[in-house]
Amino acid sequence: MFLIKRTNLLAVCALAVLGVSSGFADTTKWPTPEEIMAAIELPDIPDKSFNIMDFGAKPTEGNNNLPAITAAIEAAAEAGGGKVIIPEGLWYVKGPIHLKSKINLHLAKGSRLLFSEQPQDYLPPVLTRWEGTELYSYSPLVYAANVHDVAISGEGTLDGHKESLFKEWHTQQRDDMDRLRKMGATGVPREERIFTEGTHLRPVFVQFFHAERVLLEDYSITNAPFWINHLVYTRSATVRNLKVDSHFANNDGLDIESSQLVLVENNLFRTGDDSVVVKSGRDLDGRTIGIPSRDIVIRNNDMGGEDGIALGSEMSGGISNVHFTDNVLRKGLSAIRFKANLDRGGLVEHIRVKNFKVESFETLFWFQLNYPGELGGNFPSTYRDIVFENFEVEEAGIFLEVHAPAVSPLENVSFTNIRVDRNTTPFILENANKLEFSNVKIGSQTVNGKLDWSE
Repeated sequence: MFLIKRTNLLAVCALAVLGVSSGFADTTKWPTPEEIMAAIELPDIPDKSFNIMDFGAKPTEGNNNLPAITAAIEAAAEAGGGKVIIPEGLWYVKGPIHLKSKINLHLAKGSRLLFSEQPQDYLPPVLTRWEGTELYSYSPLVYAANVHDVAISGEGTLDGHKESLFKEWHTQQRDDMDRLRKMGATGVPREERIFTEGTHLRPVFVQFFHAERVLLEDYSITNAPFWINHLVYTRSATVRNLKVDSHFANNDGLDIESSQLVLVENNLFRTGDDSVVVKSGRDLDGRTIGIPSRDIVIRNNDMGGEDGIALGSEMSGGISNVHFTDNVLRKGLSAIRFKANLDRGGLVEHIRVKNFKVESFETLFWFQLNYPGELGGNFPSTYRDIVFENFEVEEAGIFLEVHAPAVSPLENVSFTNIRVDRNTTPFILENANKLEFSNVKIGSQTVNGKLDWSE
């Protein structure tokens, strides 16, 4: 363990300075952010409209509008696709909305889709992924499986219900979490991983599961029971201009999991957990499926929550070529939090985090590669080739905290042109090699050089 207080930082840096290299890896094989964005396709949905009121929907208190919405989706699908319109007003639905290919669920300005607070309304179970492990369980509130060319759009609101009984399950889920993780880690067939009545794993709010060409645009979302927006096995997705405001436990704003070619831009995140996090599956289940997250651009977002941006801890399928750029982070526990443990395995590389404005966090950069594990595994994860550049930070209690296993230290991370106005603890380091600093200003002191610190 390596802990430096502000008072002795200069002495340690004097010992560490060995010069700054020009770069870590040959990046010619990696597509640029511009190339990634050019390759992303928007959904192709016919210009036809299907108003749910034409199918019997009524904005009457307590009226279940799910049958009307389902009928509108079916009619649109039979017609080759189109826009299913949720008009202005409050629309109560007693159960999940399941989208199909070529459908745009359009929330008109002033509309609010209010979902049932009763867990039994989200059965029968569907195939989903819960914290990186596949299973059959309660349906996400909005669910799109095995689809292409799908959108959720409009300036209306998705509301998971402030009185949702799912929220009570946060304190009741531990046994089910442990059972699912053991199933995934020991290769129990997914058909036998059934978690329905009597279990307490909360569903995701919006989930795309095996999808291609997806657009999430303009809507507001609140009162999520668990993760808020979740892309799983999704290729070519655009997420823009969302307003996410949900503060319950595990309320990640956007989880990008085992997905490729994703653009996330101009969103507002106010969340109870990570604002945006990239994942790729957990433990043996994630390694066996082996679908990575890669070629992702996350730019021009305003983020505020417990954590800002994150990778992992479910990253067993690998993560690569992720570009976070020109984002604003407000206040919370950790601004940048990258996670793994010895149960995971997986390779994370070529991560670029640039041009950030940060207000106040307890920790600025946190590599928690000893994240709590349950299985006593021996599958070290590798985090390498990571660049942090051009940060303006008002306040950070800890500048950099690293905890990695000795068998797989953090490697090849550079920090360039970073200014932190107020700081208490510059470094807490455990097993980190080839850390490079160039024009890093922490309070009144400047750090330049290279540092290895490992067992």
